Amino acid sequence: MIPARRVTLFSNWFARYMRFRMRSYFNRLVVTPFKPKDGHSVLLLCNHFSWWDGLWGNYLAYWHLDRKLYIMMQEDHLRKRMLLNLFGGFSIDRTSREMIKSLQYAANLLNDSENLVVVFPQGQLISNHTTEIAVEKGIERLIKNIKGPCQIVYSCALIDYFESLKPSVFFHLYDCGLAGELSFDELTAKINAFHHQALKDQINVAH
Repeated sequence: MIPARRVTLFSNWFARYMRFRMRSYFNRLVVTPFKPKDGHSVLLLCNHFSWWDGLWGNYLAYWHLDRKLYIMMQEDHLRKRMLLNLFGGFSIDRTSREMIKSLQYAANLLNDSENLVVVFPQGQLISNHTTEIAVEKGIERLIKNIKGPCQIVYSCALIDYFESLKPSVFFHLYDCGLAGELSFDELTAKINAFHHQALKDQINVAH
């Protein structure tokens, strides 16, 4: 696996630069009010439907959740964009035994309450119109290996255009609970129940 080589100076610059770029690509970025638990790391589980997903995770970590970003990426994707390694990107290869090493690495990062790790539980790109989030079993192994206090948060990103030529992104955030206090089946059920609710709520968002 490829471990992260996060450089704070670069990470701070990148967060500011990408917020500037996003303002030119999107009409609005709307985040539901959410405050992470003090003294807890954050495992941010995100629905995965676009090229932007990792960059949105960075946006949420830096501007809304106040944590140091790390992000789990497919190894072949990270090798093509090694600059992201300096901003917290580390690799996973789901076809290799190295996958276990990557999951343990992520768990170790989450033992530090200042950190946030972005993981895409679906493991692949799937339309944001999907009504079911299939959570891969690797998430269960990851959570079981976390030793420190860690809050699990699900982010459901949904896009609408309404009257604008540019899309608006709506981030629906949900506190799933704490690592070690809920089973994998309970976590999956909570994520899917909230995802369904987010799809319903999206119909009534202000524009």
